[in-house]
Amino acid sequence: MTVIADIHPSVRRRNLLAACAAIIVFGFAMGLTYPLLSLLLERRGVSETVIGMNAAMSPLGILVFSVFIPVLARRYGARTVTIAAAFSAAFILLGYKVFPSLEAWFVLRLVHGMIVSTLFVLSESWVVKYADPGSRGKVVAIYGAALAASFGAGPLLISLIGIDGWLPFAIGAAVLVVATLPIAMIREERLEAEAHAGWGDILAFIPKAPILLAAVFIFAVFDAATLSLIPVYGVRLGYDLAASSNMLTVLIVGNVILLLPIGWLIDHKDRRTVMAALGAMTLALLLVLPLVAGSWVQWPVLFAVGATGYGIYTCALAILGDRYTGHQLIAGSSSFATMWGSGALAGSLIAGGAMQAMGPHGLPLSLAVCFAVFLLGMWLRRAQQQA
Repeated sequence: MTVIADIHPSVRRRNLLAACAAIIVFGFAMGLTYPLLSLLLERRGVSETVIGMNAAMSPLGILVFSVFIPVLARRYGARTVTIAAAFSAAFILLGYKVFPSLEAWFVLRLVHGMIVSTLFVLSESWVVKYADPGSRGKVVAIYGAALAASFGAGPLLISLIGIDGWLPFAIGAAVLVVATLPIAMIREERLEAEAHAGWGDILAFIPKAPILLAAVFIFAVFDAATLSLIPVYGVRLGYDLAASSNMLTVLIVGNVILLLPIGWLIDHKDRRTVMAALGAMTLALLLVLPLVAGSWVQWPVLFAVGATGYGIYTCALAILGDRYTGHQLIAGSSSFATMWGSGALAGSLIAGGAMQAMGPHGLPLSLAVCFAVFLLGMWLRRAQQQA
């Protein structure tokens, strides 16, 4: 892999911009379709369990396809593959309206996940490769803020224009196409021969960084569950469509605004400690949410839990870039995508089932249990290393 010091600063900046553009396409595609399709299914009277199962198709597509992405990028060039994925995602988005049946949406969301996984894997490879080590926390925070902002644009769009007709699908497709412009400017887009990471590489990477991968998993659980079910949670609490969508928007805005301070902490403090603190704060806030739901206090709680819950992933990505280079870095990025797919699949199913069994508050309470298990795993791993 090319050494970062040998890359001209203008090329590095251009490629980081392309990474942010690619993750914006990924985030917007997921941030729009998760709440949009969930609310449409909720309107049809579909249960929370089935809504969660349908939402799980996207991460399942990411899980099964991510291992093939380095092969495609090496053969056709990362830039070409990424642009093709963005255009394909736009067509899939329109396909939800053309084929509105529940059965068709299961298939479309699976294919959609396979397509957008390309944007996820390649953008991460770019950001960890081209970020300067001395400011990696800040760069990763900006990258994470771009991801969060694009996630937030989806529910914000829904709160403004609603879920009826072609308009949300058409606007979403147009945004995906426009976002390919900065991606087209990337230089040195072909991945090196060493960049292929197969299932063997991914499996070999797991024992090297179990807590790092667990952090990605728990972030994905939180990410998928909130994106797909927070709007449904709001509807179940008695809010109208706009207010329910704004619950998700506020959660994501907290991530956007507070990610830069979190990035500063990542650069100046022990990153494992920061990760553990964010996990503990997320656990506490999720337990508080059912107690304040329906009151004005829920809004600052959602704002804060968005920053802490998503911030865990920022920590994990910064640690990955610090620890690994070359083939191990590619294997780590592919492992991250695999864990994200696994966690998002689990998150949609767990949260949907918990809401079906326990009512709306099953969403934050089931996520709180997941974060408690993650923190216990961190503590056990640390105790094992010190023994």
